[in-house]
Formats: sequence, C-alpha cells, structure tokens
Amino acid sequence: MGRTPIASSPAPEAAIQIPTRRSEKPRRSRPPPPEPSKWVAWLSPTIIFINIALFLVAMYLNNCPSHSHTCIGASFLGRFAFQGIHENPLLGPSATTLLELGAMDVKKVVEDGEAWRLVTCMWLHAGVFHVLANMLSFVFVGFRMEEEFGFARLGGVYVISGIGGSLASSLYVRTTISVGASGALFGLLGAMLSELIINWSIYENKVQSLMSLLLIILVNLAVGILPHVDNFAHLGGFLTGFMLGFVLMIRPQYGYINKKKMPDYIASSAKSKSKPKYKPSQCIMLVVALIILITGFTTGLTMLLKGVNGNDHCSWCHYLSCVPSPLWTCQARCASSQYENQVQLTCMQNRKSQIYMLNNGTTAVPIQQLCAELCG
Repeated sequence: MGRTPIASSPAPEAAIQIPTRRSEKPRRSRPPPPEPSKWVAWLSPTIIFINIALFLVAMYLNNCPSHSHTCIGASFLGRFAFQGIHENPLLGPSATTLLELGAMDVKKVVEDGEAWRLVTCMWLHAGVFHVLANMLSFVFVGFRMEEEFGFARLGGVYVISGIGGSLASSLYVRTTISVGASGALFGLLGAMLSELIINWSIYENKVQSLMSLLLIILVNLAVGILPHVDNFAHLGGFLTGFMLGFVLMIRPQYGYINKKKMPDYIASSAKSKSKPKYKPSQCIMLVVALIILITGFTTGLTMLLKGVNGNDHCSWCHYLSCVPSPLWTCQARCASSQYENQVQLTCMQNRKSQIYMLNNGTTAVPIQQLCAELCG
C-alpha cells in the first residue's frame, strides 16, 4: 500500500485476515458472548469508487496532450493520456494537476492556510499503479472490517487515520508534494491490531493471529525505508488507527449477557451469571488511547500551522522514512540551469542529465520532484 510522493513506487500488498472469535463448547456456567450483527458492506465499494473516479477526473483535467509532446498513449487515450515516464513513472497526471486538486504541500498549508489539503490528498493518487495497489489492499481489509464492525467505525478509522498520516507527513516531508490513501490503509491495520489486543479474551488462536498481523505490518512498514516512499504517512496513519481501535473497536468481554434482548424470565436467572460489559483493563486502554489521540492531533496541528519543521526537533527521524545504502541515496541533489520555460537538471549522485519543459507557475516543489526522479 502506498502513500506516494510523486514518482515513488507502491509498496507490496498482503492479504489480511481478521482473526476469528473463539468458539467454546456450550457450558452452563459460562454463557457464550453475544454474536454481533453482520453488516452489509456498502461503504467499502463506495470508497473504492470515489478514489477511482477522482483519479479519472485528475486525468481528464490534466489533459497531457495540450501541454506536452511526451505523453504516453495520446493516440488512443486522448486527453486521458499519461504524463511522460520521466515526469511520472506511475502513469498518471502531472504534479501541477495534483497540486490544483488538493495534493499535500506544506507551503500552501502553512503560508496560504489551506489546511483542507490534509483531507483531500488522501483521495488523490499519483498514477494507475498507485491507485490499483491501494484499492486492492483496501479490498482485502476494508470489506471484512465493515462486515464485522459496520460502516460508521470503518469510515471513522479510514478518514481520521488518513488525516493523521497527512499530518505526520507534513511535519517531516517538507520538499515534495504527496498524495495517496496509505495513511488510511495503515490506519486500518493499526485498528486491527489494537482491536485484537483490547478484545484479547474472546479470540482463539490469538497468539498466532497476533504474530501474523505483526509480520504483515512490519513488512509493509519496512518498505517505507526505501527512497521516494512517504513512510511518515504510513507511521502517522498506523499510530492513529492503532489508538482509534482501542476507542471504536471495543467489544463486550466473554461471558457478558445483554439482558435487554432476553425475555424477563431468562434475564432474571442470568443476572447472577453475567459479567460486566467491559473489563477494567479495556476501560483503561480506551481512556488512555483517547487522551493520546486528542493530544497528538492538537500538538501536531499546532506545530504544522506555526510552520514548525519536525526534523529540527528530531535529528534521526529522517531514517524512519529512508535508510541510506550502497544501492540508493535518500537525498536527491541536482545542479540546475534554466532558460525561459526550460530547465536542465543534473543529478549530483549519478551524473545523469535531463532537460524538462516547465509549465507556467511551476514552483520548486515539482523541480525537486524531477530531481528525485532523475536520481532514482
């Protein structure tokens, strides 16, 4: 799943399976937990439809043939043709089009007060590969979660985690624009993990489920150490979803009897056998998670709107998003020379050189992105 700065590669996906609840043999002294009602998944396909529809809108508005001669598929796609591979290797629109539609740009949020980009960027995608990878991941996770917990909880975790991922990204990724639903998708993974923890007593094979879920999460997060992948969005979305899971995914403990749904003569006899709805440990985890969630969002928004650069307060945090190795470099640096609407960039690491045509109003952000592509 990928929250991708323009020109990054989507991370590999893995199918997620929500652990099944324990099934005990009937015992008179230990009544089984109430079965939750199964929901019909309608929000999940709606989210997929919105993401794909907005990508098509972006391609329509981009209209590559009207301003470029290096479009891909212009002869049969018309105005839906993709930008040249040097500008967008994911087969999608230009960075300028994504900026106009609401891509995350820290400068516009801080200086122009466009905080709405924290929300809009999670519904945009950089290319065909990007949107397909994210939506396939959502199919594996979203439908099952909505059937189990309902549309309200799924929607809450998805949207709030997406905003959390955008917020974390904006505090540490300052020189590129970014789009994608990976913060929201990692939030669903985080919520699955905390749901397993807070409802630990009602699951069977809980250790196996925990280990497999942790492995999937670690593999996806590890992809974020590659260059041009916005791992801060992944981490921010995951932590947000992890806290939301404690708040929104709590279930009654094993042995709780909902007497409101029973006849009076059965409810009176079950009163002495029923346990409290939630364990004290569940209530403590809920309160602590809610406090951390509110504090984190308040602090992050305050820092962002004041223009604080998170890297200035954490000298090692950049390693969370990219770890240098002999195979790649994390910081792309280019020498540039510009004449009218043409700019020549030369990557200082691999000495590759390329001439690019700039659109009117092109800022340093797309130029830095072109540099990242040239050095990638």
